[in-house]
Amino acid sequence: MRLETTARMDVFKKLWMARKLILVVFIPLSLLPLPLIHPTSEACCAYVLMVTAVYWVSEAVPLGAAALVPAFLYPLFGVLKSSEVAAEYCKDTTLLLMGVICLAASIEKWNLHKRIALRMVMIAGAKPGMLVLGFMCCTVFLSMWLSNTSTTAMVMPIAEAVLQQLICTGLADGHVDSETAEAPEDDSAVSDKEENFDKNQLELLYRNDSDCTKQELSTGDEGANGLGLIRHTNGHLPQVAIEIPNVKRVRTRRDSQYPTKKDHMICKCLSLSITYAATIGGLITITGTSTNLIFAEQFNTRYPDAKVINFGTWFIFSFPIAIIMLVLTWLWLHFLFLGCNFRETCSWSKKRKTRREMLSEMRIQEEYAKLGPISYPEVVTAVFFILMTLLWFTREPGFVPGWTSLFEKKGYRTDATVSVLLGFLLFLIPARRPFSSSSSSSSSSCRDTESDPLAPMITWKDFQKLMPWEIVILVGGGYALAAGCKVSGLSVWIGRQLEPMSGLPPWAVTLLACLLVSAVTEFASNPATLTVFLPILSALSETLQINPLHTLIPSTMCVSFGVMLPVGNPPNAIVFSYGHVKISDMVKAGFGVNLIGVAVVMLAITTWGVPLFDLNEFPAWAVARNVTGIL
Repeated sequence: MRLETTARMDVFKKLWMARKLILVVFIPLSLLPLPLIHPTSEACCAYVLMVTAVYWVSEAVPLGAAALVPAFLYPLFGVLKSSEVAAEYCKDTTLLLMGVICLAASIEKWNLHKRIALRMVMIAGAKPGMLVLGFMCCTVFLSMWLSNTSTTAMVMPIAEAVLQQLICTGLADGHVDSETAEAPEDDSAVSDKEENFDKNQLELLYRNDSDCTKQELSTGDEGANGLGLIRHTNGHLPQVAIEIPNVKRVRTRRDSQYPTKKDHMICKCLSLSITYAATIGGLITITGTSTNLIFAEQFNTRYPDAKVINFGTWFIFSFPIAIIMLVLTWLWLHFLFLGCNFRETCSWSKKRKTRREMLSEMRIQEEYAKLGPISYPEVVTAVFFILMTLLWFTREPGFVPGWTSLFEKKGYRTDATVSVLLGFLLFLIPARRPFSSSSSSSSSSCRDTESDPLAPMITWKDFQKLMPWEIVILVGGGYALAAGCKVSGLSVWIGRQLEPMSGLPPWAVTLLACLLVSAVTEFASNPATLTVFLPILSALSETLQINPLHTLIPSTMCVSFGVMLPVGNPPNAIVFSYGHVKISDMVKAGFGVNLIGVAVVMLAITTWGVPLFDLNEFPAWAVARNVTGIL
């Protein structure tokens, strides 16, 4: 009897290990009667869509590999020609992404992101509430231009160094950490005795730091010892090798005693604030996340006559959303983990500071001093960063003629033109100051410029390291699915099935769509979720005679709110791996952030979004698309 039970358990274990392979084979076979019994274009397209969607949601195969399913099934079923499907895998947004990655590679290579992050934290100060707000602001700013995943991977080691200082200072001070020291009105009046005390305290801190952490997370290039390298590709652009502490270290810290419960709460609050801020920052720009790019390209492909979505209009709509969400998320996390005593945790007054706060400020200043004076490559990168932003804004601002009006032929230049041009120049401009005898760069990359005086700002290897080719293929697969739905007439058929919802007001339809996608994206990848829902919501809007932007823009933003679980998005996984938070903490805090996000997006789409996109009218470009689809 025991042998039978063991054998049965072995069979179940093997089946569980092979579950992905079974799903890959079972799903296409089980759905195959659909195109065989109903050999129409709509049925064949629906078959391809369902197979791809199941592969994406279950992640039975890599997301990029699943995105290739339409490339061979559409030609086999006669939905699209092979050449037509192939053209969908490289669009204008691919070139836009490549240019942005070039700039991101330069920012990371020359440590400009660390300088920005540390400077903003120095401005915020060491009070817990202001420290959290400072990290959130710098994370939001960086995430506007870099991917959510990359930003979290950059900022989290800096935050971890500050948190480790907080923990080790508490262990060193014992009960003395609750005492306060009067800060002098004049810095020059500090006595030698106090200076010596601070130096001795700092030495004690570093000794305890090495004892309590064994290996500290470094904010520089030397912090790879004892860290595992993984690559996240679940829905954010661009993807980089992410440093995550090994499991032993995480378990040790979870089992260890924090100096006080308050210290543990600060660690939780700061860790979660970074992943939420990265998500908020990704909403602001059209290149912030892959979901924004998917929406922009699918919308422009489906409605080619609609000239309403560009970098400027998206920024004007989303920037107030991000500011409101940033403030409300900070207040929610502060209430949840730090309490309601804002006067104690957010005071900028220098009159009374704890010894721990003084040492934390010293540590942050010391990390900033390690960067040295700003280097020539950092200046060039900052100039390109500002120039790219200005050219994006002024291309077609809407209220005044943009710089594209200077050209005779209209409609040839897009945001990708600017992105690729500036990205190409980064491969040409030397990283060494002209007519200088020595390299001015302060990073480890100065060795390359010393060996080759004409070494460029970035190399192809730097670009290749950050370029998320899997996401590019994933986005292309989404475009291919959308093209198939359009050509086969499946989107029109879906719209007709949703006609019973015509009695609902537009805001109710939008709210239902937001709640649905924000729930699904907790368990599925963001790009896959949006790619599946966009054609359905477009057809629904056309059927109900609602401006498609009324449902598509809120759904695109809400698909990024998968913040309740570590599997929701890569930034959540990065923060969770540091061991300060539990899943229950993420669920509790993430649920509030999710509600805040949906509420703010609904507020935006029903207020300033109405005049910006003329949402009260069913536009002519949607009418033309609807009539064409019916014909």
